[in-house]
Amino acid sequence: MRRAALAIALALAAVAPAAAHTRSVSYSSWQLDSSGATVQARISLLELSRLAFDPALDVGTDGAAAQYLAAHLALRAGDAPCAAVSPIAAVPAPKGWAHFRWRIACNASGPRSLESSVLLDAAPSHLHFARVAGGPAGVRERVLTEAEPAWTLEAAGGSGPAAARGTTLFGYIALGVVHIATGWDHLAFLLALLLLARRLREVAVLVTAFTAAHSVTLALAVLGVVRPNGAAIEALIGYSIALVAAENAWLLGGRGAAVPVVAALGTALLAGPAVLGVGSIGPLVLAGLALFTGCHFALLARAERPARLRAAVAFVFGLVHGFGFAGVLAEMELPTARLAPALFGFNVGVELGQLAAVALVWPVLRAIARASPHRFAPRVAELGSAAVCGLGLFWFVTRAFS
Repeated sequence: MRRAALAIALALAAVAPAAAHTRSVSYSSWQLDSSGATVQARISLLELSRLAFDPALDVGTDGAAAQYLAAHLALRAGDAPCAAVSPIAAVPAPKGWAHFRWRIACNASGPRSLESSVLLDAAPSHLHFARVAGGPAGVRERVLTEAEPAWTLEAAGGSGPAAARGTTLFGYIALGVVHIATGWDHLAFLLALLLLARRLREVAVLVTAFTAAHSVTLALAVLGVVRPNGAAIEALIGYSIALVAAENAWLLGGRGAAVPVVAALGTALLAGPAVLGVGSIGPLVLAGLALFTGCHFALLARAERPARLRAAVAFVFGLVHGFGFAGVLAEMELPTARLAPALFGFNVGVELGQLAAVALVWPVLRAIARASPHRFAPRVAELGSAAVCGLGLFWFVTRAFS
């Protein structure tokens, strides 16, 4: 028990500096014309909290958030920067987001280029998704990173180089790989599933169930069929991690009543603040999660083949994680013609990254199990489950009530 508590404490200490979100992204759209461009930029308040100012106080048109975005998103004509010629206007945005619009004029001629340095000082892995419309190249999009912060667009006169094209299929595959590689919450869920797996066939069933589910919801969300609350989905991802890791601890600890009772009651108690309007998840949803938690452990206790129930849980939570994967593409507002290659490439990238993670972790776990099946391996599973449970709880609570 002491080892488990220590593992949870160390896990929480490790993730606390990274706050509640592990991926750093922002978005902009640019409507080009002969004299300049109209710009719209969106960023979450959680991302703005990485900076020195308080986003809750500075999201107005004269606030630090607006000035920061305008200063770190640039359009150039040749070597000359284009200048803002209109006041920055706030655009109505969903809860937890800041959205601004302004006008830029280009007085010089020459090839245009778009540059982003948004949050690169605070988060070098930050991804900025730029969508450009206007000109002979039509609508296209590009992911701007620390390694490639600039994008050459068509010349002001109308002709444009091949570099003006948007992100390619292989670019979206790479984006999917990066997304899963930097998505510590998704990786933590995979680890929780793998810690108690004993055979390769069991791993294949779990990964297949998870993959099939998140592929479905990824497509539904990107195509606009379903539009879930992003903040609630992020919180539910944390819940899924905590529950599977708690299940591991329960199985390793002899299936006592303590873990199910604490898990169900703890989730139910979170409905109290939600009744007062605090957080992104309603009290009925939290009550439903508490009921789901209790029923899950009750079914698991009676299951003749717990592995089948675990595969079902991997599928159910895979549906939730798929909505989390979809957030990046859904926010880009891709044109219809670009949806298919973007969705296919991104999903392939996610699967490749996921398989790579399993290929790295599973052999290590099996080597430990073969070397010390009765002493060291159970301790690794116990401490690993406790640490992952701590991470899941941290993400669940901070995302639900941030």
